[in-house]
Amino acid sequence: MDDQNKNLILATALSFIVILGWFVLFPPPEPQQPAQQAVSGQTDGTQPLTTAPAASAAVTEATATTPAEDRAAALADAPRIAIETSRLTGSISLQGGRIDDLALKDYHTTIEEGSDIVTVLSPVGTASAYYALYGWAPGAGMSLDDVPGANTEWSVEDGSTLTADTPITLSWTNPKGVVFRRTISVDENFMFSVSQAVENTSGETISLAPYGIVARHGEPADMKNFFILHEGLVGMADGELMEIDYSDIADFPIDATQGAPAEVTAVQSNGWIGFTDHYWMATLVPAPGSPFRAVAKYNPRTDIYQAETVLPTQVVAAGTTASATTRFFAGAKEWETVRDYEQDGIEGFLDSIDWGWFFFLTKPIFFVLHWLHGMIGNMGWSIIALTLFLKALLFPLAYKSYVSMAKMKELQPQMEALKEKAGDDRQKLQKGMMELYKKEKVNPAAGCLPILLQIPIFFSLYKVIFVTIELRHASWLGPFQDLSAPDPTTIMNLFGLLPLDGPEPGSIMALVFIGILPLLLGISMWLQQKLNPAPTDATQAMVFAWMPWVFMFMLGSFASGLVIYWIANNTITFTQQYLIMRSQGYKPDVFGNIKSSFKPKAGKPGTKK
Repeated sequence: MDDQNKNLILATALSFIVILGWFVLFPPPEPQQPAQQAVSGQTDGTQPLTTAPAASAAVTEATATTPAEDRAAALADAPRIAIETSRLTGSISLQGGRIDDLALKDYHTTIEEGSDIVTVLSPVGTASAYYALYGWAPGAGMSLDDVPGANTEWSVEDGSTLTADTPITLSWTNPKGVVFRRTISVDENFMFSVSQAVENTSGETISLAPYGIVARHGEPADMKNFFILHEGLVGMADGELMEIDYSDIADFPIDATQGAPAEVTAVQSNGWIGFTDHYWMATLVPAPGSPFRAVAKYNPRTDIYQAETVLPTQVVAAGTTASATTRFFAGAKEWETVRDYEQDGIEGFLDSIDWGWFFFLTKPIFFVLHWLHGMIGNMGWSIIALTLFLKALLFPLAYKSYVSMAKMKELQPQMEALKEKAGDDRQKLQKGMMELYKKEKVNPAAGCLPILLQIPIFFSLYKVIFVTIELRHASWLGPFQDLSAPDPTTIMNLFGLLPLDGPEPGSIMALVFIGILPLLLGISMWLQQKLNPAPTDATQAMVFAWMPWVFMFMLGSFASGLVIYWIANNTITFTQQYLIMRSQGYKPDVFGNIKSSFKPKAGKPGTKK
C-alpha cells in the first residue's frame, strides 16, 4: 500500500467516522413577582434586595389561573388593546398590562399555502402560556397593595391600537393617590419600548424598583431537543454570554432572596436576558449603560420558568415623578434585524443566535451566505456560490495538494522498484521512500489535507443551515422549497415529478428511499474516486467502493441545503483536481477507471490473485 493511498484512506475514514458518530448519536431533530425590596431610603440603588414576606401571596394570585379550553377563550378573559404593525399582530391584556398575544405576519408554520402564521406569545390559559409582565417592586413607604400586580386592571389613558406610529399609555392609581403610567411603543420590526412612570401625589416619600419579567409556563411543546441547538434561557451580562437549558434552570439551588431555584447575576452596565427557541426569542433589554440584576428562576410548583430584570431602587419624593424605560424584543431572530439592534447599542445581541463553539467559522460563513443571497435572491444558488467562494479561498492549499498527488503518481514506478528491492525489509523500504520524497520534494501527507479541511467547514455550514431562520422555508427550485429540511423527493414520487409526499422524515422508509440530492451526492463522490485507478489492495478497494454509497444513505436525512453544498463541493473538487493533475503531466483516465470498475475480476473464487 503506497503512502498516498494510506493518507487518502485515513482522511476519508476519519470523515466517515465523524459523520457516522454525529448521525447515530445525535439524529436530526403566570409568574411570580420578583424578589420584593426592603430599601432603607438612600438614593443609591446598588444595594442588595431582600425578600418581602408578602411576596409569596402575590405569586399565588398571579399564577393560579384555570386553563381555558382554547386560545380564543383565554384572550376573551380580559379586556385588550390591539397590536397591529406591518410585521406583528396581537394584543395587550389590560389585566396586568401583559404583552401576551403576539404573532408574526411574515412567518408561517409550514410551507403549505394558507398555513397559520407563527405565534410567539400566548396568554395565561393557553397550553403554553408565554408573556412579558412589567411592574414595580415596593420598598420603603409602599406595600404589595400599593403597586400594580399581575392581576391589576389598567385603564387606557391614550391610544386605541398599538402601531409603529401610535404608542399607547396605560394608567392605574393606587389608594394613596400614587399614579402609575406605562407607555408602550413598537418599531417596524420586533422591538417594544416600555416606559414606566410613577407620579407621587401621596404626600410621602416612597421607594420602588422597576422590573420586567418574561414568563414561560412549562417547556415549549415544539422543542427540538437537539444538542446542536440551544433552547432555553439566553442573555448577556457585561460581555459574558449566558446559555442555560431549561433542565439546568430547574436544577438551580434554592436562592434565599427569590424563594425558588434561581441564579442571580449582577450586571454592571450592559446586558439582556430572555428565552430563545429555534427561530424565535423573547428578551428583556434594559437601557445600555444601566445596572440591573438578571434573574433566571423556576417555580417547581407551577412549572413556570422566568427571566427577570430588576433595576435599581428609585426614591420618589412627594410631588415628584420617577421613570424607567426598557425594551422588549419578541420575534424572529433575523440576522440583519438583530445585527441592527446590536449596532444600535445592545451589546452582543447577535450572540442570541446560537453560532456554537465554531463561531469563528459559522459567523463569517453566514455573513458571506447572507451577502450572496442579497445579490442572487435564491438561497440554493447562494449555497453553491458560497461553495465556489470557499473553494477559491482554499485553492492555494488545494493546488499544492493536487500537485503533490500528481507527483506521487509520477513516482509510482520508482516506488514499485523500491518495494521489489527492499523485499520484506520494511525499514529499508521506508528509508528509501523518505529519501525519494526528499529528493523529489514531495509531501506524502499533503493529499489528505483538503479532505480533512472539509470536516470543520461541513459542520459549520450544517450549524448555519440548522440554526439560522434565513434558511427556514428557503426555496431553491422545483420541489426544493425548504432547504433546512431533508430532500422531499423519492423514487416513490418519481423524484418530485408526481405531486405525492415522500416517506415520513426519520422513518426507515425515508432512509432507504432517498431523494435525488443524496443520489447525486453518491455519484459525485464515486466520480471523484475515478480520478485514480482502484487500489490494488483488496481491503482498500472494498472501502473505496462502498464509501460513496454509505455516505449517500447517511446524508439522505440531512438538510437539503447541506447536501447541495456537498454536491457542489465534490463537483468543484473533481474539476480542480483533474485540471491541476493534467497541468503537472499526469492525465487521469476517468473513463478507463470507470470501465475497469465494472469488469469481472480475474481468477476463480477462493483463489489468490
